[in-house]
Amino acid sequence: MEKRKMTVTVAGKPYTLVSTDPPEYVRRVADFVDRKLNETMTVTHLPAGQAAVMTCFNLAEDLLKAQDEAAFARKQMEKMVKEQEAEKAAAVRIALEKAAAERRAKEASEAETVETAAEETEEE
Repeated sequence: MEKRKMTVTVAGKPYTLVSTDPPEYVRRVADFVDRKLNETMTVTHLPAGQAAVMTCFNLAEDLLKAQDEAAFARKQMEKMVKEQEAEKAAAVRIALEKAAAERRAKEASEAETVETAAEETEEE
């Protein structure tokens, strides 16, 4: 992708950014940062520089929490997949055992029929 240069405004100051992302996305990110920084400045009454650092801490905390939640969800999903695979393997094993038992029963029945027919032939 091609790099694009664009100017965004955060906390009333212009910043020139270079990105391969679409301009709408870069603007969305800049608007998010601007909103979060303004929230921090409003709540804390800190100067812009200190509010920027505090905003970084808040965003980093949110990011790490989201990563932890995603990792937990991924592990839960992997666990569920393994459980489903185990259940499927058990179902296949049971089906195979049932088919083998039915085959043995059929073979035994056929053998019994052959023996009965042989006995009837001998009696005649």
